[in-house]
Amino acid sequence: MLEWVVTEAQAGARADVVIAELAEVTRTAAQRLMADESFLINGLPAKPSARLRLGDAVSGEIPPPIPSHVEAEVIELDIVYEDGDIIVINKPQGLVVHPAPGTPSGTVVNAILAHATDLSGIGGEQRPGIVHRLDKDTSGLLMIAKNDHSHAGLQAQIQTRTASRLYLALVHGTPRFNEAEVDAPIGRHPVDRKRMAVLSPGASGARSAQTRLRVLQALPDAALVEAALRTGRTHQIRVHCAYTGHPVLADPVYGVATLDRRWFAARGMAPPTAQMLHAYRLKLTHPRTGEALQFEAPMPEPMRAALLACGGEPGSL
Repeated sequence: MLEWVVTEAQAGARADVVIAELAEVTRTAAQRLMADESFLINGLPAKPSARLRLGDAVSGEIPPPIPSHVEAEVIELDIVYEDGDIIVINKPQGLVVHPAPGTPSGTVVNAILAHATDLSGIGGEQRPGIVHRLDKDTSGLLMIAKNDHSHAGLQAQIQTRTASRLYLALVHGTPRFNEAEVDAPIGRHPVDRKRMAVLSPGASGARSAQTRLRVLQALPDAALVEAALRTGRTHQIRVHCAYTGHPVLADPVYGVATLDRRWFAARGMAPPTAQMLHAYRLKLTHPRTGEALQFEAPMPEPMRAALLACGGEPGSL
C-alpha cells in the first residue's frame, strides 16, 4: 500500500503524472491502475487528467504482476549483461521478440520466462519485461527489465532519448551525404497495410519520425551506415533508408528484390534471408544505481561477409 498527501510542489499536476512518479511505474501503467481503481484520491476514484490540490490524500496499491500465460521455453540466449534489474541480450536474426498471432512460441519472451521468473509486468501478459523491440530479422542489443522499477526507468530513458541505440545498416549505393537528418513522417501504407511508408505531414495516421544517418564506410556500390533513432516508429530505419534512395541490402519489404539478386550474384553470394541491419551499440543509465553502461555486439556473420565482399572493413568499427 502507498499513501501520501499532495505537497505544494505537486499541486496542480495531473494525477497520473504524480502517481507514475511516486509509484515508480510508467504513466500508461498509472492510468491503467487508476482505471482499475487501484489508486484513489481522497478515498474516491479520479480521472488520470484530474489536477491534484494541496492536501489531497492519495492512496493505492500496486497489484503483483499478472502471471503470463505465455509458455516458458528453454531457448539459448546470448546474454551480454545481467544483474538483478536488467538483462541485455544480443538477439540473433530470425528470432521474434514477443508472441503474436502466427508466432505463439519460440520468441525472446518465451526464452526469458524460462531464464528469469521475476520479470516486469508492465508490458502485459504477452510482453513481460520487454522495454523496446527489434524486428524479427534485425539482430542486436535488446534491453529487458526484471522488475517494474527498472521497466519504468528504461522506458523513460527511451522516451527522453537519454538511452542511445545505434544501428549498423549496409545499404545499396553510395550516399551523397556524410551525415543526414531524415525527418519524414511514417504511417501505415495506404494500400498495403502490412507495410509502413513515408506519408505527407498531416496525413491520416502519419506520425513524426526522425533518424540520423552517418556514413561510416563509403564503398563502390554500397555503404555502411550508422543509424540513430530520434523516434521509434515501426520499421523506421528501413523505411527512412529506402526513402533516401539507399534501401537496406536484402530487405524483403522495402528493398528491391532484383537489385538485391544482382548485387549478391556479382559477388558470388546467394541473397541472405534477412536484411543487413544490426543494433550494435547501446548506452543507458542503470535505473537503480545510476551507473552509465555501454554495450556493443559484433555484426552477424551474413552481414560481415557481405561487407567484406564489397571491400568493407568490419574490424575498423
